[in-house]
Amino acid sequence: MLRTVLRNVLAHKARLVMTVLAVCLGVAFVCGTLVFAESSAAAYRGAASKNFAGIAVTVTPKDPPPGTTTNSDVLDDALVRKLADVPGVAAVRPSVDGSATLNAADGSPLRAGKAWANLAAAYVPNADGKDSRYPLAEGRAPAHAGELAVDRGTADAGHLRIGDTVTLATDGPVMTKRLVGIVTTEDTRVTAGGTLALFDKDTAQRLFTTPGHYTSIDLAGEASTAQVTALLPADRALATSGAAQAAQQATNVDMMTRGYQKMPKIFAGVALFIGSFLIVNTFTMLVSRRTREIALLRAIGATRRQVVRSVLWEAVLVGLAASAAGFVAGLGIASVLPDLLGTAQDPLPHGPLVIGARPVVAALGVGVGITVLAAWLPSRRAAKIAPIEALRSAEQPPTPTASRVRTALGAILLVAGAGLLVSLTGAKDASDANLQNAMFGCALLVAALITLAPLLAVPVIRLGGRLTGRFGVTGRLARENALRDPRRTAATASVLMISTALVAGLAVIGDSTSAALDRQAASGLSADYVIGSRTTTTAIDPAALKRVAGTPGVKTASAVADSTLFTGGNVRSISGVDPATVDSVMRLDFVSGSLKDLGPGRIALSSSVAREQGVSTGATVNAHIGPGNDFQQYTVVGVYQDNPIADDALGARSEVQEHSFKPGTVQRILVRTDGGAASKATEDRLRTATGNSPLVQVKDREELVHEAAGSMGELLTLMYGLLAIGVVISLLGIVNTLAMSVAERTREIGVLRAIGMDRAGIRRMIRLEAVTVAAFGTLLGLVGGLFGAWAVGSLAGGAMTRYSLSLPWGTLLLVCLVSLTIGVVAAAVPARRAAALSPLEAVAET
Repeated sequence: MLRTVLRNVLAHKARLVMTVLAVCLGVAFVCGTLVFAESSAAAYRGAASKNFAGIAVTVTPKDPPPGTTTNSDVLDDALVRKLADVPGVAAVRPSVDGSATLNAADGSPLRAGKAWANLAAAYVPNADGKDSRYPLAEGRAPAHAGELAVDRGTADAGHLRIGDTVTLATDGPVMTKRLVGIVTTEDTRVTAGGTLALFDKDTAQRLFTTPGHYTSIDLAGEASTAQVTALLPADRALATSGAAQAAQQATNVDMMTRGYQKMPKIFAGVALFIGSFLIVNTFTMLVSRRTREIALLRAIGATRRQVVRSVLWEAVLVGLAASAAGFVAGLGIASVLPDLLGTAQDPLPHGPLVIGARPVVAALGVGVGITVLAAWLPSRRAAKIAPIEALRSAEQPPTPTASRVRTALGAILLVAGAGLLVSLTGAKDASDANLQNAMFGCALLVAALITLAPLLAVPVIRLGGRLTGRFGVTGRLARENALRDPRRTAATASVLMISTALVAGLAVIGDSTSAALDRQAASGLSADYVIGSRTTTTAIDPAALKRVAGTPGVKTASAVADSTLFTGGNVRSISGVDPATVDSVMRLDFVSGSLKDLGPGRIALSSSVAREQGVSTGATVNAHIGPGNDFQQYTVVGVYQDNPIADDALGARSEVQEHSFKPGTVQRILVRTDGGAASKATEDRLRTATGNSPLVQVKDREELVHEAAGSMGELLTLMYGLLAIGVVISLLGIVNTLAMSVAERTREIGVLRAIGMDRAGIRRMIRLEAVTVAAFGTLLGLVGGLFGAWAVGSLAGGAMTRYSLSLPWGTLLLVCLVSLTIGVVAAAVPARRAAALSPLEAVAET
């Protein structure tokens, strides 16, 4: 039997190549993702280890207990001298660390909006005048408040050179400093895409702590954490080993970049899932062609178990070949993923590929496991064929019992899936539980379509046969060939059906959500520009409001202070506005009341909050603005329709501003221009009015709308990636099916040639058959995908009041054209091979 298995694999190697390619695609994504993850982690760990090399212990302030003062003053020069006397300490290096955002040479912010990535520190020279942590590559170290040094990556990204004037901000007014040095660093936060700004020690202390104090102290030598802890003030400072810091920093950076690993894993799962249909179809057709061979083996004594094992051993050999090829391809994917997933603003680390046990085990487990599981059902079916029955006929149609079971199972899955999705349409609640139920319903619906596909193939293809019938005899023959084995046609079309359903569903949800976000972002805003801070920890100096208001072309400038509103046990957002100017920059649709009476002790509520609190205009609510304040009674002066620009509540800016996270500051400035249209010149003037601070961003209405829908970018990338995977595997599946079908119908094709059909007619017949199968799979996929998108989209309506179903006709048309093109392309080789058959030799073949 083993020799028989080897001979069968070698005899059908051309047929099995398609299966190997399908499995190889999924294995490549799995292995590539795992190798990429391990290589990235190793690069981070290696960089962190270098950065903390030579550091035995680091001392940092402890977080103070709630309600107490900060511990920032615990690390001072006196403690530095005390730690220098610890036995085993070779050197002491005090550090001053913080955050600073820089502008590039062209004035654009460098990697703004990520406090963890915008690092700042003091350049602390040793006795030799050099800082071992930041070796100088060019220039010299900063010596006074007007000088600055940056790392090589920051200089390259910002096109900064020695002698340039650099604009930057820490957490306040804009500063300008002259670049005097460029350093290198192994800090993983910087090598993972961050920036580094270095100041002299005195300047850094003024910016990030207080004069004479530090944020951390590093000890080199043989000192232990226990020795150091004994000298530290109780409950005020903490000693941590350098090894522990390196491990923690590598873990933190790895967690921040872990999201890059999700998309390749999704592609791998989809490739393996839809590739399993190709494997099942291939082995089913191989078993069908070898029915007589299997019957002879049974007749001479082979048992059912031996027949099953022979097919499974073939699957193992195919799986091993696919695993080996997929593993090699996965290494290629892992090597290019850092460039594909990283950007100029967020580069990913490069380093040698780390090939551990997990990728190897995954390649074997996934490649062999998926192939064997997919081949198990055909092997069972082959073993059940009685020898005498198999010798009598090469084709074994499904029994009536099997057809009834398939129909009943498909109907149950269809009713359960569609019923669950329909029941969720009235929920209007995008909770996690409802979304999980919707995904489960979609999975049931797809399973039902797969189960019922052989039964649906006959009526659907006969209906569509009216179109192929226009091509005359070749069209009618193509239709009958597709209907000859509905199970085979359905299995081939299922690959395309799944990918079409995924793409169509995601396209509809993405387009509808994007349109809703567009409308929602634009509906509440009448301003032409919004000036805001890039991070939640920074604010805008109110003095900038006067400069913005005096900018040429500005008609109205209205400042907004944001804070939190605590009421009814809930935490809501509140915006502090100026009643005199807010109407010019916000579109507020009041259900009752207005803002004319807005002032201290008086607020306006959105409809959802008012409904939740059970209040209306004229009522009072017990609340307080900002954390740590006492509750008081606020009078509701108006109720407005929910508005993303206005947040949950509106209060007087004079009151809200004093209770923001930085009292006395504002978070946004809404600008209305004279012309009512955005222009580059106006934007540049507004940036100048804010001091060109890298912490402040100026966005026009178009940018705001685009940003609101920006989360759809990843969804669209995923959608087109899934479509590409589906196209490739569908192409392989149709080529494989047609090639094997042509081999089965050699004599039939010979007869057609003998009675007068020319080669062009043979080629046309094969192409039309492929297009028929592709169209059938596309139709089922569109129906399932649109129905699922309608049901899932109804839940989004609960989270987005302006959500409505929107069909992306262009994308759907593209999907249909791609699917039909797949049929034409896939038929090229089988059609050419069929047309090349000699009539006499084909008729004579047994």
